[in-house]
Amino acid sequence: MHIPDGFVSVPVAGATGLASVAALFIAFERSQEAFGIRRAPILGLTTAFIFAAQMINFPVAGGTSGHLLGGTLAAIVLGSPWAGTLCIATVLIIQAVLFADGGITALGANIFNMAVVGVWVGWILTQTLQRLLGGFKGRLPLAAGIAAGVSVVVAAIACAIELALSGTAPVAIVLPAMAGVHILIGIGEGIITGGVLTYLATARPDLLPGEQQEFRGWSVPIVTIFLIAGVLSLFASAWPDGLEKVAENTGFIDLAAKVRVIVPTPLADYTIKGLGPIGTSIAGLMGATVCFAVAFGIAKVVKPKNA
Repeated sequence: MHIPDGFVSVPVAGATGLASVAALFIAFERSQEAFGIRRAPILGLTTAFIFAAQMINFPVAGGTSGHLLGGTLAAIVLGSPWAGTLCIATVLIIQAVLFADGGITALGANIFNMAVVGVWVGWILTQTLQRLLGGFKGRLPLAAGIAAGVSVVVAAIACAIELALSGTAPVAIVLPAMAGVHILIGIGEGIITGGVLTYLATARPDLLPGEQQEFRGWSVPIVTIFLIAGVLSLFASAWPDGLEKVAENTGFIDLAAKVRVIVPTPLADYTIKGLGPIGTSIAGLMGATVCFAVAFGIAKVVKPKNA
Protein backbone atom coordinates (compact mmCIF):
# COMPACT_ATOMS: atom_id res chain seq x y z
CA MET A 1 0.00 0.00 0.00
CA HIS A 2 3.02 2.27 -0.36
CA ILE A 3 1.86 5.16 -2.56
CA PRO A 4 4.53 6.16 -5.11
CA ASP A 5 5.23 9.65 -6.40
CA GLY A 6 2.62 10.90 -8.84
CA PHE A 7 -0.43 9.14 -7.40
CA VAL A 8 -1.55 11.96 -5.09
CA SER A 9 -1.90 15.66 -5.87
CA VAL A 10 0.17 18.43 -4.29
CA PRO A 11 -2.72 19.59 -2.03
CA VAL A 12 -3.39 16.04 -0.81
CA ALA A 13 0.33 15.37 -0.32
CA GLY A 14 0.65 18.64 1.59
CA ALA A 15 -2.39 18.06 3.80
CA THR A 16 -1.44 14.49 4.71
CA GLY A 17 2.15 15.60 5.23
CA LEU A 18 1.11 18.24 7.74
CA ALA A 19 -1.23 15.78 9.47
CA SER A 20 1.56 13.21 9.71
CA VAL A 21 4.08 15.70 11.09
CA ALA A 22 1.55 16.76 13.73
CA ALA A 23 0.80 13.12 14.59
CA LEU A 24 4.51 12.29 14.94
CA PHE A 25 5.11 15.31 17.15
CA ILE A 26 2.24 14.31 19.44
CA ALA A 27 3.37 10.67 19.37
CA PHE A 28 6.87 11.69 20.43
CA GLU A 29 5.52 13.78 23.28
CA ARG A 30 3.00 11.20 24.48
CA SER A 31 5.50 8.34 24.24
CA GLN A 32 7.43 9.98 27.04
CA GLU A 33 4.50 9.12 29.27
CA ALA A 34 3.58 5.77 27.73
CA PHE A 35 6.83 4.09 26.79
CA GLY A 36 10.03 4.66 28.72
CA ILE A 37 13.68 3.80 28.41
CA ARG A 38 13.45 0.25 29.77
CA ARG A 39 11.73 -0.91 26.60
CA ALA A 40 14.20 0.70 24.18
CA PRO A 41 15.36 -2.73 22.89
CA ILE A 42 11.74 -3.70 22.24
CA LEU A 43 11.12 -0.64 20.07
CA GLY A 44 14.27 -1.38 18.09
CA LEU A 45 13.48 -5.07 17.63
CA THR A 46 9.83 -4.41 16.74
CA THR A 47 10.78 -1.84 14.11
CA ALA A 48 13.39 -4.15 12.58
CA PHE A 49 10.90 -7.05 12.56
CA ILE A 50 8.18 -4.97 10.86
CA PHE A 51 10.66 -3.87 8.19
CA ALA A 52 11.82 -7.43 7.57
CA ALA A 53 8.27 -8.81 7.48
CA GLN A 54 7.17 -6.16 4.99
CA MET A 55 9.76 -7.50 2.54
CA ILE A 56 7.77 -10.72 2.21
CA ASN A 57 4.86 -10.31 -0.17
CA PHE A 58 2.40 -13.20 0.05
CA PRO A 59 0.05 -14.08 -2.85
CA VAL A 60 -3.64 -13.50 -2.32
CA ALA A 61 -5.71 -13.85 -5.50
CA GLY A 62 -5.95 -12.76 -9.10
CA GLY A 63 -2.23 -12.18 -9.51
CA THR A 64 -2.12 -9.87 -6.50
CA SER A 65 0.09 -9.98 -3.43
CA GLY A 66 0.09 -8.32 -0.05
CA HIS A 67 2.43 -7.84 2.87
CA LEU A 68 2.21 -7.14 6.56
CA LEU A 69 1.52 -3.53 7.49
CA GLY A 70 2.22 -4.25 11.15
CA GLY A 71 0.48 -1.26 12.76
CA THR A 72 -1.68 -3.29 15.12
CA LEU A 73 1.16 -5.67 15.96
CA ALA A 74 3.52 -2.81 16.76
CA ALA A 75 0.99 -1.04 18.99
CA ILE A 76 0.20 -4.22 20.94
CA VAL A 77 3.82 -5.32 21.40
CA LEU A 78 4.89 -1.83 22.44
CA GLY A 79 1.83 -1.35 24.61
CA SER A 80 1.14 2.08 23.15
CA PRO A 81 -0.35 3.33 19.88
CA TRP A 82 1.92 6.37 20.18
CA ALA A 83 5.01 4.17 20.14
CA GLY A 84 3.38 2.10 17.38
CA THR A 85 3.05 5.24 15.26
CA LEU A 86 6.73 6.06 15.77
CA CYS A 87 7.67 2.48 14.88
CA ILE A 88 5.73 2.29 11.60
CA ALA A 89 6.69 5.84 10.59
CA THR A 90 10.37 4.96 11.08
CA VAL A 91 9.99 1.94 8.80
CA LEU A 92 8.21 3.99 6.12
CA ILE A 93 10.80 6.78 6.16
CA ILE A 94 13.70 4.34 5.84
CA GLN A 95 11.90 2.42 3.08
CA ALA A 96 11.32 5.62 1.08
CA VAL A 97 14.80 7.08 1.53
CA LEU A 98 17.01 3.98 1.31
CA PHE A 99 14.93 1.57 -0.77
CA ALA A 100 12.79 3.80 -3.03
CA ASP A 101 9.71 2.04 -1.66
CA GLY A 102 6.95 4.63 -1.47
CA GLY A 103 7.28 8.08 -2.99
CA ILE A 104 9.11 10.90 -1.26
CA THR A 105 6.27 13.28 -2.12
CA ALA A 106 3.75 10.70 -0.89
CA LEU A 107 5.57 9.99 2.36
CA GLY A 108 3.11 12.06 4.37
CA ALA A 109 0.18 10.14 2.91
CA ASN A 110 1.84 6.79 3.57
CA ILE A 111 2.63 7.70 7.17
CA PHE A 112 -0.91 8.97 7.67
CA ASN A 113 -2.50 5.81 6.21
CA MET A 114 -0.31 3.18 7.82
CA ALA A 115 1.33 4.76 10.88
CA VAL A 116 -1.67 6.79 12.03
CA VAL A 117 -4.90 5.29 10.63
CA GLY A 118 -3.64 1.70 10.59
CA VAL A 119 -2.12 1.84 14.07
CA TRP A 120 -5.00 3.61 15.78
CA VAL A 121 -7.81 1.64 14.17
CA GLY A 122 -6.03 -1.58 15.12
CA TRP A 123 -5.35 -0.42 18.68
CA ILE A 124 -8.85 0.88 19.42
CA LEU A 125 -10.56 -2.14 17.88
CA THR A 126 -8.27 -4.54 19.76
CA GLN A 127 -9.13 -2.90 23.08
CA THR A 128 -12.84 -3.02 22.23
CA LEU A 129 -12.77 -6.67 21.19
CA GLN A 130 -10.75 -7.59 24.27
CA ARG A 131 -13.44 -6.15 26.51
CA LEU A 132 -16.16 -7.97 24.56
CA LEU A 133 -14.19 -11.23 24.88
CA GLY A 134 -13.91 -10.88 28.63
CA GLY A 135 -10.48 -9.28 28.83
CA PHE A 136 -8.57 -12.58 29.01
CA LYS A 137 -4.95 -12.39 27.89
CA GLY A 138 -5.32 -15.69 26.07
CA ARG A 139 -7.80 -14.07 23.70
CA LEU A 140 -5.54 -11.16 22.79
CA PRO A 141 -4.17 -12.85 19.64
CA LEU A 142 -7.73 -13.37 18.37
CA ALA A 143 -8.79 -9.81 19.14
CA ALA A 144 -5.62 -8.32 17.67
CA GLY A 145 -5.81 -10.55 14.60
CA ILE A 146 -9.34 -9.41 13.79
CA ALA A 147 -8.44 -5.79 14.49
CA ALA A 148 -5.32 -6.01 12.32
CA GLY A 149 -7.32 -7.29 9.38
CA VAL A 150 -9.87 -4.49 9.71
CA SER A 151 -7.13 -1.87 10.10
CA VAL A 152 -5.69 -2.83 6.71
CA VAL A 153 -9.05 -2.31 5.02
CA VAL A 154 -9.59 1.06 6.73
CA ALA A 155 -6.08 2.20 5.75
CA ALA A 156 -6.83 1.12 2.17
CA ILE A 157 -10.06 3.14 2.21
CA ALA A 158 -8.10 6.19 3.40
CA CYS A 159 -5.68 5.65 0.52
CA ALA A 160 -8.56 5.34 -1.96
CA ILE A 161 -10.09 8.61 -0.74
CA GLU A 162 -6.74 10.37 -1.18
CA LEU A 163 -6.49 9.03 -4.74
CA ALA A 164 -10.03 10.20 -5.49
CA LEU A 165 -9.42 13.66 -4.00
CA SER A 166 -6.28 13.89 -6.14
CA GLY A 167 -8.28 13.20 -9.29
CA THR A 168 -6.22 10.07 -9.91
CA ALA A 169 -9.26 7.80 -10.20
CA PRO A 170 -13.04 8.12 -9.65
CA VAL A 171 -14.07 7.29 -6.09
CA ALA A 172 -16.79 4.94 -7.34
CA ILE A 173 -14.09 2.81 -8.96
CA VAL A 174 -11.04 3.08 -6.75
CA LEU A 175 -12.81 2.78 -3.38
CA PRO A 176 -14.44 -0.63 -3.91
CA ALA A 177 -11.36 -1.89 -5.76
CA MET A 178 -9.00 -0.94 -2.92
CA ALA A 179 -11.34 -2.17 -0.19
CA GLY A 180 -12.02 -5.44 -1.98
CA VAL A 181 -8.44 -6.54 -2.56
CA HIS A 182 -7.34 -5.39 0.90
CA ILE A 183 -9.98 -7.51 2.57
CA LEU A 184 -7.99 -10.49 1.29
CA ILE A 185 -4.70 -8.92 2.33
CA GLY A 186 -6.23 -8.13 5.72
CA ILE A 187 -6.88 -11.83 6.28
CA GLY A 188 -3.17 -12.47 5.91
CA GLU A 189 -2.41 -9.54 8.21
CA GLY A 190 -4.71 -10.97 10.86
CA ILE A 191 -3.22 -14.45 10.68
CA ILE A 192 0.35 -13.12 10.95
CA THR A 193 -0.52 -10.75 13.79
CA GLY A 194 -2.37 -13.41 15.78
CA GLY A 195 0.39 -15.95 15.18
CA VAL A 196 3.19 -13.65 16.30
CA LEU A 197 1.32 -12.64 19.46
CA THR A 198 0.54 -16.27 20.28
CA TYR A 199 4.23 -17.13 20.01
CA LEU A 200 5.32 -14.16 22.11
CA ALA A 201 2.75 -14.88 24.84
CA THR A 202 4.03 -18.43 25.26
CA ALA A 203 7.73 -18.26 24.38
CA ARG A 204 8.81 -14.65 24.93
CA PRO A 205 6.45 -12.84 27.33
CA ASP A 206 9.35 -10.52 28.17
CA LEU A 207 8.78 -8.90 24.77
CA LEU A 208 5.21 -7.94 25.67
CA PRO A 209 4.17 -5.02 27.88
CA GLY A 210 2.62 -5.53 31.29
CA GLU A 211 4.90 -8.46 32.10
CA GLN A 212 7.31 -8.53 35.03
CA GLN A 213 9.98 -10.62 33.32
CA GLU A 214 13.27 -8.94 32.52
CA PHE A 215 14.35 -8.81 28.90
CA ARG A 216 15.86 -12.26 28.30
CA GLY A 217 18.34 -11.41 25.60
CA TRP A 218 18.90 -10.55 22.00
CA SER A 219 19.92 -13.76 20.27
CA VAL A 220 16.56 -15.30 19.27
CA PRO A 221 14.88 -12.04 18.14
CA ILE A 222 17.94 -10.96 16.15
CA VAL A 223 18.37 -14.35 14.47
CA THR A 224 14.66 -14.38 13.60
CA ILE A 225 14.79 -10.91 12.07
CA PHE A 226 17.92 -11.73 10.08
CA LEU A 227 16.40 -14.98 8.79
CA ILE A 228 13.30 -13.12 7.62
CA ALA A 229 15.19 -10.22 6.04
CA GLY A 230 18.08 -12.22 4.63
CA VAL A 231 16.51 -15.57 3.68
CA LEU A 232 12.71 -15.61 3.62
CA SER A 233 12.64 -12.33 1.67
CA LEU A 234 14.10 -14.24 -1.28
CA PHE A 235 10.83 -16.18 -1.56
CA ALA A 236 8.53 -13.14 -1.66
CA SER A 237 5.82 -13.14 -4.29
CA ALA A 238 6.66 -11.18 -7.43
CA TRP A 239 3.00 -10.32 -8.04
CA PRO A 240 2.06 -6.63 -7.70
CA ASP A 241 0.65 -5.55 -4.36
CA GLY A 242 -2.92 -4.40 -3.84
CA LEU A 243 -2.42 -0.73 -4.73
CA GLU A 244 -0.23 -1.51 -7.73
CA LYS A 245 -2.75 -4.04 -9.05
CA VAL A 246 -5.62 -1.55 -8.68
CA ALA A 247 -3.50 1.07 -10.47
CA GLU A 248 -2.87 -1.36 -13.34
CA ASN A 249 -6.52 -2.32 -13.64
CA THR A 250 -7.78 1.25 -13.31
CA GLY A 251 -5.24 2.75 -15.67
CA PHE A 252 -3.22 5.18 -13.55
CA ILE A 253 -0.11 3.05 -13.03
CA ASP A 254 1.89 5.18 -15.52
CA LEU A 255 1.61 8.22 -13.25
CA ALA A 256 4.33 6.75 -11.05
CA ALA A 257 6.82 6.76 -13.94
CA LYS A 258 6.01 10.31 -15.01
CA VAL A 259 6.53 11.90 -11.59
CA ARG A 260 9.24 10.39 -9.44
CA VAL A 261 11.61 11.97 -6.95
CA ILE A 262 14.75 9.89 -7.20
CA VAL A 263 16.94 9.56 -4.12
CA PRO A 264 20.31 8.09 -5.09
CA THR A 265 20.69 4.81 -3.22
CA PRO A 266 22.38 1.50 -4.05
CA LEU A 267 19.58 -0.33 -2.21
CA ALA A 268 16.66 0.68 -4.47
CA ASP A 269 14.02 -2.04 -4.85
CA TYR A 270 15.60 -3.97 -1.96
CA THR A 271 18.58 -5.21 -3.92
CA ILE A 272 22.10 -4.34 -4.96
CA LYS A 273 22.59 -4.35 -8.70
CA GLY A 274 24.78 -7.12 -10.01
CA LEU A 275 24.59 -9.30 -6.91
CA GLY A 276 21.33 -11.14 -7.66
CA PRO A 277 19.67 -12.84 -4.67
CA ILE A 278 22.67 -12.07 -2.48
CA GLY A 279 22.01 -8.39 -3.09
CA THR A 280 18.45 -8.80 -1.79
CA SER A 281 19.72 -10.54 1.33
CA ILE A 282 22.32 -7.87 1.99
CA ALA A 283 19.77 -5.09 1.43
CA GLY A 284 17.34 -6.75 3.81
CA LEU A 285 19.94 -7.19 6.52
CA MET A 286 21.12 -3.61 6.14
CA GLY A 287 17.58 -2.28 6.26
CA ALA A 288 16.70 -4.24 9.39
CA THR A 289 19.90 -3.03 11.06
CA VAL A 290 19.22 0.61 10.20
CA CYS A 291 15.62 0.31 11.43
CA PHE A 292 16.79 -1.14 14.72
CA ALA A 293 19.46 1.52 15.19
CA VAL A 294 17.14 4.44 14.42
CA ALA A 295 14.28 3.13 16.58
CA PHE A 296 16.63 2.28 19.45
CA GLY A 297 17.99 5.82 19.23
CA ILE A 298 14.46 7.25 19.33
CA ALA A 299 13.70 5.17 22.42
CA LYS A 300 16.83 6.52 24.11
CA VAL A 301 15.55 10.03 23.52
CA VAL A 302 11.93 9.30 24.43
CA LYS A 303 12.46 8.99 28.17
CA PRO A 304 9.70 9.24 30.76
CA LYS A 305 9.27 12.86 31.81
CA ASN A 306 9.95 11.99 35.42
CA ALA A 307 13.13 10.04 34.65
